[in-house]
Amino acid sequence: MSASASIDKQQADWNERVALAEKMIPLLGQLRREKNVVTSIFGRQLINVAETDILKQHRFARRIINNDLPIAHTMPILERIAELDLNTVAADLGALATAFEDKGGDFGDTAAIDEFLKEQFADVIGTRGDTPTTDVVLYGFGRIGRLLARILLAQSSEKAGPRLRAIVVRKNSEDDLQKRASLLRRDSVHGSFDGTIWVDEENNVIWANGTPIQVIYANKPAEIDYTEYGIDNAIVVDNTGVWRDREGLGQHLQAKGVARALLTAPGKGDIKN
Repeated sequence: MSASASIDKQQADWNERVALAEKMIPLLGQLRREKNVVTSIFGRQLINVAETDILKQHRFARRIINNDLPIAHTMPILERIAELDLNTVAADLGALATAFEDKGGDFGDTAAIDEFLKEQFADVIGTRGDTPTTDVVLYGFGRIGRLLARILLAQSSEKAGPRLRAIVVRKNSEDDLQKRASLLRRDSVHGSFDGTIWVDEENNVIWANGTPIQVIYANKPAEIDYTEYGIDNAIVVDNTGVWRDREGLGQHLQAKGVARALLTAPGKGDIKN
């Protein structure tokens, strides 16, 4: 084969892999959003990824299996997973494709892939609706709070799992809401927010990638009634560092609509770290 023909073949192969990666993107998003299925390649999550990110993750697989992980193998696995009635589960496409190949599976045999996947996900098929969403409130919105917000927004699902519902802060100025949104949008360490952010000043809401985040202004944890905002049985994540002992954290549990309180800073007294 001439050098020119070899280059053409490699270019065609690359274009084919890019095309498959592009087809993966809507399926990955659909699974995460509608079924709370978190996909990965040998532990590296495929959340909000571009086609080049997907191809990089496939190349990373060399470190695990000492061979290339063909996207032509993971794509049919992903397509069949999308057809399953799943709920809240992790699906490692790299591990699944490798296990299927080790069993002598044919990636062109849809029926064989379906049978294999039904065995792998037997415990969770048909359980949709069993895992409800959990309201999460960030008490404080400093750098740790904003990083938590980014993580929660990136992994949010309509059907199950944690959902960021509100942040609680003290009002520092008349344009406080705009400043909070700006800090979430751009971070000097973590870079720009991956998505869109806009502000509803009338309702004190920051919209991030279609998720409404209620901004609640308060001075003390116990004075808030979260149920007024449609929030109930919530997990409050205190990232202020102010209330770090049992008595202080207990103030959150006095607020209506709170089920649990978590602390991001080292605890004091009998609070275990």
